[in-house]
Amino acid sequence: MQLTHEENQFERKTFPITLVCDHIYFQQNIGSLFRISEAFGVENIIFLGKYIPLTPRKINKTSRSTHLHVPHQIIEENAALIEYLQKNDFEIIALEIASNSKPLKEVVIPQNKKTALLIGSEISGISEDLLEISHQIVHINMYGKNSSMNVVQAASIALYEITSL
Repeated sequence: MQLTHEENQFERKTFPITLVCDHIYFQQNIGSLFRISEAFGVENIIFLGKYIPLTPRKINKTSRSTHLHVPHQIIEENAALIEYLQKNDFEIIALEIASNSKPLKEVVIPQNKKTALLIGSEISGISEDLLEISHQIVHINMYGKNSSMNVVQAASIALYEITSL
């Protein structure tokens, strides 16, 4: 028999993970990122960019009200985000296929340090200046002909892997 939300016996837990969304604007993706972040105990979401549409109905519908429970903020400029991440001593992990990326299974999460998981825009991925400050660049091994995946699917896989360590 399927359990209700109130009946499930999952442990409530928050991880020191901040999900950094580099210029993600599609409302359904934003709502889904709230939902998956709440499910995996993400501490905070940072949306990078101007005019992030956080109030439209599509976000409310896809987030299933989790946008009310996951702390989040908007930082408009790359420089301000970089300063924030470095000043607060985050382990910066970019989820991107790059010439120097390694498989996600090889990610190393330092003990007693906050993690910033960077995910990129639906169109252009993670910006070059954010890749440059990343301590680790990881990718998800894929075995088909496609070389990309929806940002929410990729974030889900990465959060599962990181919270399982």
